[in-house]
Amino acid sequence: MTDIRANLERVRERVAKAAERAGRRPADVLLIGVSKTVEVARIRQAIEAGVEALGENRVQEARDKVVEIGRPVPWHLIGHLQTNKVRDALELFDVVHSLDRLDLAKELDKRARARGRTVAALVEVNLAGEASKGGVSPDGLGALLDAVAAMSAVSVRGLMAIPPEAKEPDDSRVWFRALRKLGERYGFSELSMGMSGDFEVAIEEGATMVRVGTAIFGPRPPRREPGPGER
Repeated sequence: MTDIRANLERVRERVAKAAERAGRRPADVLLIGVSKTVEVARIRQAIEAGVEALGENRVQEARDKVVEIGRPVPWHLIGHLQTNKVRDALELFDVVHSLDRLDLAKELDKRARARGRTVAALVEVNLAGEASKGGVSPDGLGALLDAVAAMSAVSVRGLMAIPPEAKEPDDSRVWFRALRKLGERYGFSELSMGMSGDFEVAIEEGATMVRVGTAIFGPRPPRREPGPGER
């Protein structure tokens, strides 16, 4: 059985060492435990062990977990967000990491104003122009930020990226560095980048949020193919 408390402690130690190598404080890096596909009992173990925040990819899966667990720590949406899921997302999440297009920003602003709140968001950047991933292009980032700046209920806190899959953690460094430079250009210090396989490199390059799942919760179960009537 996965020892989540021990895993979390090991990850924290790695976070601290990476921050120290970069001349940074470990406290400046938010460790987000990615709990997608993880059952509630194991998520509770992580909360009891002191995980600082939880990250989910899908609104529906998150809804079931938030109903059962509540909000002992902040919930972050780290996956793609469809505009028709915005109302539900605003009920569940404290931070949205995947703002990547103008129509989504408009829907977030409209729904957040209706709820009398401001939504904290990160703009997702598709650094390598991968068709399989969401994110605004680096060239289109400025225009999106200008448009969102005029919206009263969307507060952009920083940038997020998922770099191309790499054979070695250090291969991602060029992408993390590119996101940091974009952050510097547009005045953002909050950077969500780095996952279980490369979060130490991301921290060395300036990450303030890292999204770590399997290193905390263990291997994910294989994806189940939908049965008849579930497609």
